[in-house]
Amino acid sequence: MQKRKLGRQGLEVSALGLGCMGMSYAYGHPDDAESLRVLDGSLSLGMNFWDTAEMYGPFTNEKLLGRALKGKPRQNVIIATKFAWKFGPGGEQIGLDSSPTHIRESIEGSLKRLGTDYIDLYYQHRLDPDTPIEETVGALAALVKEGKVRYIGLSEVGPGTIRRAHAVHPLTAVQSEYSLWERGVEEKVLPVLRELGIGFVAYSPMGRGFLTGRITCVGDLVESDWRRNNPRFQGENCVRNLRLVEIVKKISSEHAATPAQVALAWLLRQGDDIVPIPGTKHMHYLEENARAAEMHLPESAWSALDKALSSFHVAGARYPEEAMKLIDRDD
Repeated sequence: MQKRKLGRQGLEVSALGLGCMGMSYAYGHPDDAESLRVLDGSLSLGMNFWDTAEMYGPFTNEKLLGRALKGKPRQNVIIATKFAWKFGPGGEQIGLDSSPTHIRESIEGSLKRLGTDYIDLYYQHRLDPDTPIEETVGALAALVKEGKVRYIGLSEVGPGTIRRAHAVHPLTAVQSEYSLWERGVEEKVLPVLRELGIGFVAYSPMGRGFLTGRITCVGDLVESDWRRNNPRFQGENCVRNLRLVEIVKKISSEHAATPAQVALAWLLRQGDDIVPIPGTKHMHYLEENARAAEMHLPESAWSALDKALSSFHVAGARYPEEAMKLIDRDD
């Protein structure tokens, strides 16, 4: 698989990464054995960029990746993980904390669970309103100087926060949701990242699985699946959003592709500074996703898709109300 550069500090990763959250958290029942096969398989396919976070579980996803890393040359895998929350004794989230003291606690925990002595890309998962971003990034810069972190990034932040953070220490990447049904970063965030030379990592590039065409309503999801509470999957919103799936299905059927591949290939076309991180815990979907990186549709297909998209408006917020409050909108 081809490589892409994130930022100007030297980080190079596979054009498609692997989002690992769903292996342990939020999307139904975990299957560690199959997930370990997927992690190994991703490297065989050239997808060497694994994305996790202490929150996923919490902690269990980092432990899973630690098991997968064991015995492998460390330089063969690019590990991204994230910090942000304090957790109670039962693993419950009890608030955001990006103070330098807490960052120190978080990095040591992640290093231990992952079984490594450095993190390739360390993100702040959500902005902490009680800690100035300059203070947070200063603490991250110290970790870079010590060699515990190679590169730093932020997740779900606005242009103003990005500028202030980057002035303290260069950011390598910003991570946010971006897909055919979530394009909020295009107007303000992406232009600032390109001005400053910061890469972009697109999570949920297939609309949390919706754009694959395999989900038609919340009834298709197991009871423990977090997406049952996502507004875009519910009721009339879901019905309206299926119009987008039909558009993508039509394009894919005309060009011997799957809807998932079209969704990923569309994102890859948006700029060589963008790295999508589709998640899966099944080998056949991993292989399907990987083929999107080599897929070439005629310009007429992309023009038809863009024209259809121009008249589509996604229904519903991308998170429930409380989670939306954690998205930084600082211009």
